Amino acid sequence: MPKSPPTPPSSLPQQLDRASRPETRGIDLVPHTERHGRARDLFTVWAAPNISVLNFTIGATLTLVLGLEIWQALLVIVAAQLLWVLPGIVAISGPAAGTSGSVVQRAIYGIRGNKAVIAIYGWFISGVFLALNWVASSFMGAELLMRWGFPDHLAALILVSIAVSACTVLIAVFGHGLILRSYTWVTIGLLLVFVIVTACILPRVHFGYAQPEPLTGLALWSSITIGFAILASTPLSYSNSADLARYLPATTSPKRIIAATALGGALPSAVFVSVGALLGTTVSPDGASEGIEYVLFELLPGWLGPVFVLGVIVNTVALNGMTTYTASMAFQSIGVPIRRIPSAILIGALGTGLTIVLVLSTTLLGAVNLMLQFLIVISAPTMAVYVADIVLRQGRYDGLMLFDERPGGPFWYRGGFGMPGLLAVVSGGTAAALCISTDVWTGPIAVALGYLDLSVPAGMLVSAALYWVFAGRSIKRGANA
Repeated sequence: MPKSPPTPPSSLPQQLDRASRPETRGIDLVPHTERHGRARDLFTVWAAPNISVLNFTIGATLTLVLGLEIWQALLVIVAAQLLWVLPGIVAISGPAAGTSGSVVQRAIYGIRGNKAVIAIYGWFISGVFLALNWVASSFMGAELLMRWGFPDHLAALILVSIAVSACTVLIAVFGHGLILRSYTWVTIGLLLVFVIVTACILPRVHFGYAQPEPLTGLALWSSITIGFAILASTPLSYSNSADLARYLPATTSPKRIIAATALGGALPSAVFVSVGALLGTTVSPDGASEGIEYVLFELLPGWLGPVFVLGVIVNTVALNGMTTYTASMAFQSIGVPIRRIPSAILIGALGTGLTIVLVLSTTLLGAVNLMLQFLIVISAPTMAVYVADIVLRQGRYDGLMLFDERPGGPFWYRGGFGMPGLLAVVSGGTAAALCISTDVWTGPIAVALGYLDLSVPAGMLVSAALYWVFAGRSIKRGANA
């Protein structure tokens, strides 16, 4: 017997979106009667998680590890922030469909194909970002505990990791209402702390700094492209932006959604990554091996160190709370019979395990750079295809049709698989892997080009072009039917 059509939104019980109670809604449609908020609310939702110590770390990489001059690093930073427009475009699909982006992508990959894609890339990206941010707070928190006389560095790392992950899961459990209403205050508090920290760093910066051995030719372009890939991985990984926008009224201006999301992510990222690039001029290569968190403590007055660590932890909770919240709907979208809150707890446990592995085996600088580059292989093609689909459909999605999982339904395609989307993503990921340049793996095309890292443009252009060619005609035909 075929499956029955999805339950209309009007028959679902009302689920109030409040900060004071856990959110029980998962991927099910948000009825128009429960839509609320304004596009500008998204600015602080995205600004809070991007006022981050990871930005200092990534920025320091550009000058300290990759050997770029200050002006070269600043140009790379500005260029990478332009990619924040892509999460902004993805965000408009949330109010249009009234559901999670993990469900919206059924229109791209088909009912069955989407389950495979979400199971692989959704969980991988979420897990990596959870771990990277928890790693940052763990290193900083452990360093502070050791300065306060804590006897065991290993135990301090594990203790901080578990404490921060528990707070993060709590944010995810309360969900959208708490995120929307608290992140404005979180943004203001974090901005104040990071501005004070910046004020302490700037007097130590060598503004006339020049690299002892300035890069030229292929070596320079290799560093520029690797730096761009590391920076680009952050905006390209936020294909969950639709989840945070889905409660907005369907009539909300798409341009305002794009602007609020893009500016909320790009502005704080650009500022504090630039500060990190300047920070790199104050550190010797030998000092970098001790850890960027140690260097930061040395630059701050004694009273500010604990305040800064608190800011780092709050930022980590803000960012990972949002990531865990959106990832908690991934299980539901692939058909696993689990409610959103238990799913959030499970994701938190998995992320904690990966965090502990990372803090025991690497430095903060090494973990961040390597993991962010490898994210490109998955995040660049999936983001490109998602954006291409939105452009082709002109931002129009029927939320109810997305829940029709019956064979022969509008997004069943062939056997439940949307082959144009799957082909585009696999091809784009392959192109990115062939063009990536890291310490662990360098693709043959990157080697042939003198270790240039073209993983971002290769992954995005290949996947978007293939999807546009193979899916464009059928999508336009369906839209005009």
